[in-house]
Amino acid sequence: MGWGTSPHIRCASLLIVPKMLGKEGRLFLMGYALAAIYQGPVANLRYNFNEVIASLGCTVELQINNTRAAWRTSTAPLRAVFNDLLASRDSLKAEGLNISSSFEDLDAQVKSEAGFNPEDATDSEETAQGAEIHQVPFSRHPLSTQKMFELKTKLRCSYVVNKAMVSCQRWFNRKHEECMHSIWVPLLNHLLCLPMKFKFLCGITKVMEIWCRNRIPVEGNFGQTYDSLNQSVHSLTGEFSASINLKQEEQAGLMGLNTSWEHVSTEMRNYVRTQEAQLEWTLGLLQVLLSCTFLLVMRGSFSYMDNYNQDIRFDNIYISTYFCQIDERRKKLGKPTLLPLRKAEKKTVIFPHKPMIQASEMKNVIREMLESVPILLLLVVLCGLDWALFSIFDTIRHHSFLQYSFRSSHKLEVKVEGNSMLARLLRKTIGALNTSSETVVESNNMPCLPQPKSMDGKAYLEAMLPIGLLVCLCLLQAFGYRLRRVIAAFYFPKREKKRILFFYNELLRKRAAFTKLRRAAIMRRAQQQRAPRHHLVDILHRRCPLLRRCLRRRCVVCSAPETPESYVCPTPGCEAVYCQSCWVDMRHRCPACTPREELSSSAFSDSNDDATYAE
Repeated sequence: MGWGTSPHIRCASLLIVPKMLGKEGRLFLMGYALAAIYQGPVANLRYNFNEVIASLGCTVELQINNTRAAWRTSTAPLRAVFNDLLASRDSLKAEGLNISSSFEDLDAQVKSEAGFNPEDATDSEETAQGAEIHQVPFSRHPLSTQKMFELKTKLRCSYVVNKAMVSCQRWFNRKHEECMHSIWVPLLNHLLCLPMKFKFLCGITKVMEIWCRNRIPVEGNFGQTYDSLNQSVHSLTGEFSASINLKQEEQAGLMGLNTSWEHVSTEMRNYVRTQEAQLEWTLGLLQVLLSCTFLLVMRGSFSYMDNYNQDIRFDNIYISTYFCQIDERRKKLGKPTLLPLRKAEKKTVIFPHKPMIQASEMKNVIREMLESVPILLLLVVLCGLDWALFSIFDTIRHHSFLQYSFRSSHKLEVKVEGNSMLARLLRKTIGALNTSSETVVESNNMPCLPQPKSMDGKAYLEAMLPIGLLVCLCLLQAFGYRLRRVIAAFYFPKREKKRILFFYNELLRKRAAFTKLRRAAIMRRAQQQRAPRHHLVDILHRRCPLLRRCLRRRCVVCSAPETPESYVCPTPGCEAVYCQSCWVDMRHRCPACTPREELSSSAFSDSNDDATYAE
C-alpha cells in the first residue's frame, strides 16, 4: 500500500541502499567484524591458553607422581624389612617363650637354697651365716645378686665339709662298734679297737672349707650378667607387638592456605571457563543490539527525506546538471556566471559526476576511517599476539621434552651362624635385613607438552574480510551519499529545482561578497604565516631540499602550496601569500592589510549560513 500510494515511502525505502553504505551500515557490519575476530584469533588464543593451562596442570601432576614414585621406590627395601619384622612377630614371640622356659632352670638354680641346711651346721659361725641368708630379704639394704650367690656358694661349701666331717665321725663310730663285736676278749678288744676312737682325724676336712672361702669358684661379673639376662628374659616374656606409624605433614601454602596443585589447576580452568562464558554472553548481547541497527537505517532514511523537503540548505552542495544549465543560460544572457568555480569555492561543493572523493567528502571519509582504526588495530594486535604465543608455545613444545629415569639397586646380606637359641633369635631379627632389589622407573613429559594450534590462511581471511568490507564502506560512503540526493530528486523533482536555484543564488551572493566573507580566515592564516618559525624548521628548510616542499608557505585563501608564480603582499609586516588565481579573485587587494573602515563589519567573521555536507 505504501509503495503504491506514497512517494515518501518509496523514496525512504530506496534510501535504505545508500544508508547501508553509510554509518548505519558500518555499524551493522561492525557486529560481524567483532564476531569474526572472536571466532578467529580470540578463539585460537583461548584454545592455546587452555592448552597451556592443561600443560601446567599435567606437568605439576607429573612431577608429583614422579616424586611419589621415587620416594616409594627408595623406601621399598625399608618397608620390606618392616613388613618382614611384622610378619615374624609370632615366631619371635615363640622364640621368646622358649628362651624364658630355658632360663627358668638357671634362675631356679640361682635362687635355690638347696645344698645347705642351717640346722645341720655344727658351729655357731655357720649357723649365723645360715640365719643371715633368711634375714637378707628383711634387711633395709638387700645384698646384690653377686654377694648373695657368693654367700650361698660359701654356705654350700661349708655344708659339704660339715657333712663330710659328720659322716667321717659316724664311720669311726660304726667301725669301733664292729670291732668291739668282733673281738670279745675283754681288755684286748679295747686295746685293739683304740684306733677307731681317733675321730679327731675327721677335722682335717676343715682345710677344704678354708680353701672354698679364699678361692670361691664364682666369677666377679656373674651377678651383673645374671641381672641383665634376667631383665631381658622377663622382657621377652611380655607381649611382643610391632606397628608402623606414618605421619604426613602438609606445609602451609600462600596466605596460610593448604591448597593442592590439582585444586589450583581446577580453579584456573573454572576461572577461564567463567570468563569465556561472560565474553560469549557479552558478544551475544552485542550481536542482538547490532541486529537492531536496521531500525536505525530506516530512521535515517526517513530523517534524510524529511530534512530534504523541509530544510532547503540541507545537503545542498552539489553542482548538478540543472546547476550547469542555469549557468549556461545566464552566460547566454550576458549575466554573471559561477562556472568555473574558484579554488576556495570548490572546497565547499561537490561535483557528483567526478569519480574522485572531493574535499567536502574527504573530511567525513577520514573521520569514518579513523573510527574504523580501533577495530582494525584490535584485529592486528590479536593476530600478532596469537602468532607470538603460538611461536612461544611451539618452541616450548619442541625444546621442553624431558626424559625421567630413576634407577635403584641394593643388596644387603647379614649371616648369623650357629644353632644356639641366640643365633636363631638373631636370624629372625637381623636376618630381616637380608633384602635385595633392582628398580628401573622411566617416564617422560610428552603427554604434558602443549599442543598449540595456529591459524591458517583461511582463518585469517575470514577474520579480515569483514574489516576489509568495513574499510571499503568508508571509501564508498561518499558515492553512496551522492546517491541519496539522486533518489530524493527523482521522487521530488520540483523540490530539487527550488534547492538548486537557491544554491545558485547563494553562491552568487557569496561571490559578490567573497572578499568580505573570507577576510577573517585570510587574516588568521596571514598571522600564522608571519609568526616566527622554530629554528629547527629553518635548519631543515635550508639543509634538506626534499623537505622544502612540505615546509613551503601556502595561499591564505585556498591553502595551495607556494610556487614561483605566487604573489607575496609587498606591505611591510604582511607578506601574505596568494596563488595567481586567488590574487585575481581578490581584485589585486590584500584583505589581510586592507584598512578596516573600507570593509563592512561582516567581513570579520565567516558566514554561518553555508550549506553543509549531510552525514
